[in-house]
Amino acid sequence: MMDAVIDQAAEHALDEVVIGMPHRGRLNVLANIVGKPYSKIFTEFEGNMNPAAAHGSGDVKYHLGAEGTYIQMFGDNDITVSLTANPSHLEAVDPVLEGLVRAKQDILDKGEDCFTVLPLMLHGDAAFAGQGVVAETLNLALLRGYRTGGTVHIVVNNQVGFTTAPEHSRSSEYCTDVAKMIGAPIFHVNGDDPEACVWVAQLAVDFREKFGKDVVIDMICYRRRGHNEGDDPSMTQPAMYDVIDTKRSVRKSYTESLTGRGDISLKEAEDALRDYQGQLERVFNEVRELEKYTPEPSESVELDQPLPTKLTTAIDESVLHRIGDAFANVPEGFNIHPRVKPVVEKRREMSREGKIDWAFAELLAFGSLVDEGTMVRLSGQDSRRGTFTQRHSVLIDRKTGAEYTPLQNLAGEGAEDGKPGKFLVYDSALSEFAAVGFEYGYSVGNPDALVLWEAQFGDFVNGAQSIIDEFISSGEAKWGQLSDVVLLLPHGHEGQGPDHTSGRIERFLQLCAEGSMTVAVPSTPASYFHLLRRHSRDGIRRPLVVFTPKSMLRNKAAVSDVQDFTTGKFRSVFEEPSYEVGGGDREKVRRVLLVSGKLYWELLAKKQKDERDDIAIVRIEQLYPVPSRRLRETLDRYPNATEFRWVQEEPANQGAWPFFGLALPELLPDKLTGIRRVSRRSMSAPSSGSSKVHAVEQQEIIDEAFG
Repeated sequence: MMDAVIDQAAEHALDEVVIGMPHRGRLNVLANIVGKPYSKIFTEFEGNMNPAAAHGSGDVKYHLGAEGTYIQMFGDNDITVSLTANPSHLEAVDPVLEGLVRAKQDILDKGEDCFTVLPLMLHGDAAFAGQGVVAETLNLALLRGYRTGGTVHIVVNNQVGFTTAPEHSRSSEYCTDVAKMIGAPIFHVNGDDPEACVWVAQLAVDFREKFGKDVVIDMICYRRRGHNEGDDPSMTQPAMYDVIDTKRSVRKSYTESLTGRGDISLKEAEDALRDYQGQLERVFNEVRELEKYTPEPSESVELDQPLPTKLTTAIDESVLHRIGDAFANVPEGFNIHPRVKPVVEKRREMSREGKIDWAFAELLAFGSLVDEGTMVRLSGQDSRRGTFTQRHSVLIDRKTGAEYTPLQNLAGEGAEDGKPGKFLVYDSALSEFAAVGFEYGYSVGNPDALVLWEAQFGDFVNGAQSIIDEFISSGEAKWGQLSDVVLLLPHGHEGQGPDHTSGRIERFLQLCAEGSMTVAVPSTPASYFHLLRRHSRDGIRRPLVVFTPKSMLRNKAAVSDVQDFTTGKFRSVFEEPSYEVGGGDREKVRRVLLVSGKLYWELLAKKQKDERDDIAIVRIEQLYPVPSRRLRETLDRYPNATEFRWVQEEPANQGAWPFFGLALPELLPDKLTGIRRVSRRSMSAPSSGSSKVHAVEQQEIIDEAFG
């Protein structure tokens, strides 16, 4: 069936078929569909690799991706075929595949309704019905920011999910009924009839090309040996396996059908079987002999990506002006909403006079990258306007509903070819698992784009935990698969209750090792601006997790001057501004408070009110990789400081403390061995549900930090 799908895709002159599948049957696909040499497969399974060339953890061989060229069997076309890397987590690869395909299509840029890359997705019956990400991914199929022109789904319906029978694994009649939600045609076909399967596969591709919609094929078949070769499924499905034990294999029954009607002779069939077995035996023996002499180098990707020596993230003042003007100069006759009009007019003013807020700083980062020819893709559950009514990246005509996207109207003056990049911003479906998986896949497929996903509140990112664990944090270590996707997670204790508070800093830091990603909590708009531009420009392909503010979006103290954007770069550690300009006496400092995020501004207000020159506040803007050298340089400037405190608003068992409480004494043993924590008590939830309790707890943290 896969062979027929790809052959028919070649007949339609498509550019590529990208396959996403579970690990069951994957070696067969690698060898017979993608064309991975048998020698490589056997070599990997014999463990015949050079350990010195290996980096990261690697993964089992049937999780690795591959790419090849398919030569059409009955035509003159060939087509690229690629298989995406996947974990064992069933169906988690589905949205990743769709994002990867959409990125490839956007790079080809053959027109809005021209989808020349075909996603081919394989599923198990129990997983297709049982895994919620299937429905989430199907729901993306026709959305303008996510559509890929239709996916061909093949459900290998072997009627047993591990040991679970269909009546225990779904409430619907068919395992494919979930696809009815998007009106996709569903073909049920007998796996014992190869010619019917091929015909349906060809029909599926033709339908996709005609109507641009998903197609589902439900291939009814069976597993002869249950879940694996050592299983005995008759223990749990005795009646079905009494039938299966008497069935001849599809290869045998189809061979008899072909010989019976004279298509091939019995001798030709036997010769073909012997020839194939002979090929495998010969290659296997060659690999065994090679093993005695020279080890095969690993295919693992080098993990040590070089840091850039010179990187400029500052921009010319004229770029600020152009971006400010783009928001203020709306098309003639465009009716801006009366509540939005002052916001966009203020942006022109900020671009000249400073006091630039968080939202405009972010748009300056995006706009300057677009002006330099970069594609920026931002999606999330309310990303065009912004959850906190702050971004307004797309303006809506109050009377007609027409849209105006200011950053799409830059001239591209900073681009080498004089052409601007693209600013693509989408309100996503109300999904985390599929939405984050899609953006991760997009970032893999288009390495030159800045790809960002924003949570409505940082708390909700845990709905995508499988994608974070299996792809974002470890995809490079396992498969050598590089991604620089950005997660924007609104975070901070403002008394809004446990589910509108925390992006779970502690979970991300627990996953950090081997430079797997960057985790940052910027405290000023300019710091965020330089962070985004550095991430896009530094040539290092690693994910970035940014804990963004809520109340700080409108904090009048947390603004930046124009010169903060036209000079400087991202700094991982900050002193208070007064010390940096020579207005404070470092000799008087006896206690240093280490902090990140919005709590800095509350601590600073307390220090200024109490006139405490014996205390200094140091901000750590980048939590990982830990900026130990910058931190040491900063702390060394306070020669008389003897007391160090880590101050956070998160509970003691959450936030950055569980990570830093262990890391800092090891990294700076001469200074931070006795570092103390100031925080809320350990809690099972991120925060109190009462705003009054929150206020009391917050004040206690600030008082203890200074007490």
